[in-house]
Formats: sequence, structure tokens, C-alpha cells
Amino acid sequence: MLVLFDIDGTLVHAGGAGRAALESAMIEVYGTTGPIDELPFDGLTDPQIAYTLLSAAGFDEGSIEKGLDLLWVSYLNCLRSELIIRQADMKSYPGVLSLLDALDEIGATLGLVTGNISGGAHGKLEACGLGGRFLFGAFGSDAVDRNDLPPIAIERAFTETGVHFAPEETWIVGDTPQDIACAKASGLRVLAVATGRFSVAALKEADADWVVPSLDHTADVMTILTSSSRAE
Repeated sequence: MLVLFDIDGTLVHAGGAGRAALESAMIEVYGTTGPIDELPFDGLTDPQIAYTLLSAAGFDEGSIEKGLDLLWVSYLNCLRSELIIRQADMKSYPGVLSLLDALDEIGATLGLVTGNISGGAHGKLEACGLGGRFLFGAFGSDAVDRNDLPPIAIERAFTETGVHFAPEETWIVGDTPQDIACAKASGLRVLAVATGRFSVAALKEADADWVVPSLDHTADVMTILTSSSRAE
């Protein structure tokens, strides 16, 4: 079994560090954040966020692309500082560590599918005590469109393990309708968790195979992930 986790809102609460770091980096590189206070980041890849905000601020695609490499260097520098400043607000969600341990015990392969660029993803995980729990993943630095990420993660799972995981033995675990959509786009199973901005009802409406309020009840979540049927 292959289980691919989202990060923000699913595994960890990063205390707003990513948003604050991106705001600082965008001002440094582009001189503006665009309408950052009006854009929910949930479910978007980091490049999607940058393109959306900068397009709204009047930048054309070429001008945006010209500054992206510098943007991500600045972002990671700012993020390191923000993660230190906000350490007291950083946490993994209840049940996450127990679930990861339980999945390790049954020999499940664990990876990431996240909109964070790679360096940001690992920085947030490390700050929340989850460093080293995931050996591979697919990131916002791999593709702008989240729907393109699961196949990348599955290929990297094969590189790590030598196993070709079939869609029916592969799960996406995430907290947004975009996580659900990216799983469906690749024919994968999806467990949605309502620890982010979206309610249980909203995630059911988005057609998740299973929805739980949190990952806190390890035995129940493990029963779902090892089941062969979809919730009714």
C-alpha cells in the first residue's frame, strides 16, 4: 500500500509561516504581493499562488517567470526565519504520529503529494517533528498543477521501493477539494480529513471516498486505509 500525504492542514499546522515568508519574498523580488489577503492558499501549489497573485497585480507570464528562481530562493530564506519565530505555533495534528507509526508497522510506503515546493515542505515537516518520515514525494516545485503530482510521486515510489503501486492500493490523504480532485484525476483512492478549512460536509460534497473529522482515531483510520470498499 502506498499512502501519499498532503502537508498543510493535513499533517501540520505551520502557524502561518508559509504565507508570511511568501509575502516577504514577493515584496523583495517583485515589489508587491498582489491581493494576498484575498486569496486562500488551501489546495494550491506554491507556483499557482505566485502566478495568481502576480497576474492580479498586472504582471505578464514572462515577467513572472523571470523572477521565479529568485522568488523561491528568497522564500526559503524567509521561511527558515519564520519557522523559528513561529515555533510555538507549529504542530503536527492530533493522531498524525500514531498513524504514521501504525502505517510503518504494516509496511506501508509513505510519501508526499503537496503544493509546497520541496524545500518548504521539508522545512515545515522538520519544524513540526516529522523530519525524515517521508523519503520521497511530489511537490509544487515539480508541477504547477496539483493534478500532475500523483503520477510523479508514484514513479518516485517505484524508484525507492521497486514496487509498481496500482491505483487501487494507492491513497491520497488531504484536507481540500483539490486533494480529492488530484486523486480522482489519477484514479487513486482518497481519504479527506477535516482538519483544514473545509468541513466534513464540504469534503463529502467534493466526492472523497472517505472523510474523517481528524486523524486522531488511529484504529478507525487504519481500518479505512486497509479496506477495499468505498464509503456509502
